[in-house]
Amino acid sequence: MDPIILAVIAGVLGLAFAAFLVIYVLRQEQGSPRIREISAAIKEGAMAFLRREYQILAIFVVVVAIILGLIPHLGWWVSLSFVFGALCSGIAGFIGMNMAIRANGRTAAAVQKSLNQGLRVSFRSGAVMGICVVGIGILGLSILYFAFHGSVDFLKIIPGFGFGASLIAIFARVGGGIYTKAADTGADLVGKVEKGIPEDDPRNAAVIADFVGDNVGDVAGMGADLFESYVDSIIATMALATVAVMAGLATETTAWYLPMMIAAGGIIASIIGAFLVRVGEKPEMGALLNALRRGTFSASILTAGFAALAIYFLGASWGILWAVFAGLIAGMLIGESTNYFTSYNFGPTRRISEASQTGAGTTITRGFANGLMSTLPPIIFVVIAILVAHHFAGFYGIAIAGIGMLSTLGITLATDAYGPVADNAGGIVEMSGLPPEIRERTDALDSLGNTTAATGKGFAIGAAALTSLALMLAYTQAVGIVDITQISLLHPGVVAGLFLGALMPAIFCSLTLNAVGRTSFAIINEVRRQFREIKGLWEGEARPEYGKCVDICTKAALREMIVPGLMTVAAPIIVGFVLGKFALAGFLIGATATGFLIAIMMANAGGSWDNAKKWIERGNYGGKGSDAHKAAVVGDMVGDPFKDTSGPSLNIMIKLMSIIALVLAPVLINVTGIFG
Repeated sequence: MDPIILAVIAGVLGLAFAAFLVIYVLRQEQGSPRIREISAAIKEGAMAFLRREYQILAIFVVVVAIILGLIPHLGWWVSLSFVFGALCSGIAGFIGMNMAIRANGRTAAAVQKSLNQGLRVSFRSGAVMGICVVGIGILGLSILYFAFHGSVDFLKIIPGFGFGASLIAIFARVGGGIYTKAADTGADLVGKVEKGIPEDDPRNAAVIADFVGDNVGDVAGMGADLFESYVDSIIATMALATVAVMAGLATETTAWYLPMMIAAGGIIASIIGAFLVRVGEKPEMGALLNALRRGTFSASILTAGFAALAIYFLGASWGILWAVFAGLIAGMLIGESTNYFTSYNFGPTRRISEASQTGAGTTITRGFANGLMSTLPPIIFVVIAILVAHHFAGFYGIAIAGIGMLSTLGITLATDAYGPVADNAGGIVEMSGLPPEIRERTDALDSLGNTTAATGKGFAIGAAALTSLALMLAYTQAVGIVDITQISLLHPGVVAGLFLGALMPAIFCSLTLNAVGRTSFAIINEVRRQFREIKGLWEGEARPEYGKCVDICTKAALREMIVPGLMTVAAPIIVGFVLGKFALAGFLIGATATGFLIAIMMANAGGSWDNAKKWIERGNYGGKGSDAHKAAVVGDMVGDPFKDTSGPSLNIMIKLMSIIALVLAPVLINVTGIFG
């Protein structure tokens, strides 16, 4: 039996488990008429945005597919693979978000019964996204394998799948990120700072847009991000199969099979881990976090065991198992270090809260410093993983370490996607006027969601670094740079590419931050206008025009996402054809190094500002409404686009440029550029 059949079985089991979760969530009570009304408004706004976004993306996909089909040395099979990858990514994001917008109201109803029931509903809805991403990813790659693995062009065709997934991801992440953070910062500034009202007060016209943004940015966007990491890491490892053969690690066929087998084991492990997530009835952060850790750590241990079985039965070198361990352990340690630097249970974030007593300036300074310092552990962990993996399994081992890190994605993404559902549920409870003890439960789930979201972003960034490095190594092999030492830092083309690559994350972040700023400006003015012009709104006797803010965010996000996305696609193509294949290798190294660092800094600074605000809201340093709280809200507003727009979008930027280089390798193999 072809071992890939086992990957197909794992993918089918994953989707069957996702269907079970969907049925479970949809059977839960939808709550009171008021809860249903708010949930329906969120659903309407989210689906409208996703529908319009996918219409725009369909145009891009068709245009790029035609161009790929007409390029000599690529052809229509690569084009078809590209379209298939884009379709799979879009479907995974659609399913995950569709579940989230149906689970928020049900979670609000479930927490009225018990905290554990609220966690169960919200976590299982997030698990739908996690399991669908890995299930669809492995099934999509299996279909391509059975269609083309006998062809000499197999390793030229399959990167097109990753390119399609990455193209969808960059627009989904940037567009969703602009939407969610423009609405969030607009709602916070006018509501919390200017009016002194609660975060999810129904009088605030931007609250529904804020809820919608949680879904289109943190569910659909994050799902697309990690879908492309997942499939790109498998593709890169397959492309390095000849390297594994040269190193005596495995036969070429075995080297193709291994990444799929390890990923298949990770799906089964994630399903088992999901059943281990449960808590008691005390809304304590430690207990909730331990419940999720129980699931993720158990899945990691099981994945290691499944990887050992795959290596044993396929007759590969045991050095590969150490590379898998390196990736798994690095992923868990990055998550723990992110938790330390962003959770209000630890000193770094509490010190930001303390600094808020002297104003917004010291809040921002302390948070930015914390974000910079937080880059130390993840980079050290990734460096150690690279060194260990290379020692035991060469360059193939570096790629397989990325597989190890991403193998538990089914449950890791579930803990991340659960957060927006819990956040929406808390807002729905606030807007519905439910008793304080119910809001206390949703606040506990929401606080945990902030922590898991920060941890998920750290995991995604680490995975992006390893995936991009593996893709870069695959690119060097594909363009004929068999000896990696040929990429010399004394070569002017490599140095030029290195500097240009290092520049890309800075320009990308500038574009996305400016986009959030412009859209926030429009939202703030709209919310102010409604408070000023709608009679009875402040007294709670009139209803705000929620749809106006939803429409502003939708139009702006779809408009603003185009330039960063096109720049990311165009840059590696221009560098490759103008400066040559060696310069493009330097370009990818520069972009990966600076992109990795800036992404960690932005994600962790933003997460710590957010939780510093929440620590004050728990009654510290004057509590809600105090000067310290207002300063912390300003810090959170700065951090929002850091952690949910620019930072996480960098993950996709560096992977997209690397996969484009790999796709174009057959064309660039003889291109020396202006440096000769």
